[in-house]
Amino acid sequence: QVQLVESGGGLVQAGGSLRLSCAASGRIFSRYDMGWFRQAPGKEREFVTAITWASTSTHYADFVKGRFTISRDNAKNTMYLQMNSLKPEDTAVYYCAAGYPNKYDVSAQYVYWGQGTQVTVSS
Repeated sequence: QVQLVESGGGLVQAGGSLRLSCAASGRIFSRYDMGWFRQAPGKEREFVTAITWASTSTHYADFVKGRFTISRDNAKNTMYLQMNSLKPEDTAVYYCAAGYPNKYDVSAQYVYWGQGTQVTVSS
């Protein structure tokens, strides 16, 4: 069993920055990949970014390229999402996920999920 817990969400003004963390605990024996998804009110959950176990590959949705950066520290069992130049349309609940996806941008490819952290960007 793997537990994922997000933190770092909150309220920020447009143009500001936030750093989200996702801490993994439990029975972690596999070299899993991880990713971030988000869901805004009234909309479907969408892919944000993903990273492989050894950080050898990253993937970003077009709408966050150049603004968001994903990273991970396996020694701390923690993944991070640095979000800069935030926009009101970034407002959503952000979820971290882990698993062994073949398609990094498909939520159903992931096995473990956190409960989410709210990010609100005001204009």
